[in-house]
Amino acid sequence: MFADIAHAMGPAQSGGAGQGGGLMGFLPLILIFVIFYFLLIRPQQKRAKEHKQMLDNLKKGDKVVLSGGEYGVIEEVKTNSVVVKIAENVRVRYGKAYIASLRESDEE
Repeated sequence: MFADIAHAMGPAQSGGAGQGGGLMGFLPLILIFVIFYFLLIRPQQKRAKEHKQMLDNLKKGDKVVLSGGEYGVIEEVKTNSVVVKIAENVRVRYGKAYIASLRESDEE
């Protein structure tokens, strides 16, 4: 009776045979992280770097689109803010972070 139970359990594994399985168990997680890095994290970091460079290079006369959707022309640039002309005799001060993008001169 006990021989049948022992036979059903299979042969005993040695300690060295199961150690490779731990690394192989983490392989799919590592692969998923690498895929996320190249498809999501790296492109986002690149866009953030380009946006920061664009904000650092702003100058008077640049035509911009603000994050709220307003179109305007930069009148004055300070360290953390800009004065944007959005209509005749209407000038508004915005933080630089609220500038979404530069626009081409032919866009309106």
